[in-house]
Amino acid sequence: MTMHTNVNGEHRPRQPGPPPHQHYYPRNHYSSSSSAASFKGCCCCLFLLLTFLALLVLAVILVIVLAIKPKKPQFDLQQVSVQYVGITTAAASATSPATTASLSLNIRMQFTAVNPNKVGIKYSESKFYVMYRGVPLGVATVPGFYQPSQSVRKVETTVMVDKINLLQTDAEDLVKDASLNDRVELKVLGDVGAKIRVLQFTTPRVQVTMNCIVVISPRKQKLTYKQCGVDSVNV
Repeated sequence: MTMHTNVNGEHRPRQPGPPPHQHYYPRNHYSSSSSAASFKGCCCCLFLLLTFLALLVLAVILVIVLAIKPKKPQFDLQQVSVQYVGITTAAASATSPATTASLSLNIRMQFTAVNPNKVGIKYSESKFYVMYRGVPLGVATVPGFYQPSQSVRKVETTVMVDKINLLQTDAEDLVKDASLNDRVELKVLGDVGAKIRVLQFTTPRVQVTMNCIVVISPRKQKLTYKQCGVDSVNV
């Protein structure tokens, strides 16, 4: 039993009673709120930092591009060498009323790549399709390569066609062109993809579309005419 002293100095026993009321505050609520606010602040700072770095890199690339003034690369079909042209025909008969013909072809094409820029160019693999009156005959592949600044490079590829059979109308046209006119007109179509590299950065891909017409003499086994057109589009 505990004693209580009143205002008059008398000692009286303390009456039992409920303990004084104590306030308890949930610590977890405040700690979790503080952690969430801290996390949001860190995310905001990180986002601002990444945005600043992205803008800085973009500004550097823009300054470099404006400084070097990149120009589109030049890619042209320079030479066409005819190594072999063979046409096999079969006249119409009772068993086969339609005229048939097969074409064998072996030509070598040389392309010239010109890089007028002060930085290098990265070319991707290119495919060129050889066609006769819209009929695909063969495909020539040029592997991808890197070209240094302000340089000229020559690349070669070969198209080999082994006895491809043509339909009746195309076969008759081929026989007429080869026997009467001694000229077989072919089309060479293809796309060349290139990217300019600046300090480990590459510019958007530039696609060069090539459309060439070549005329071959089956009798002389050589090229008699060549004309090419080139268009450039950004991809």
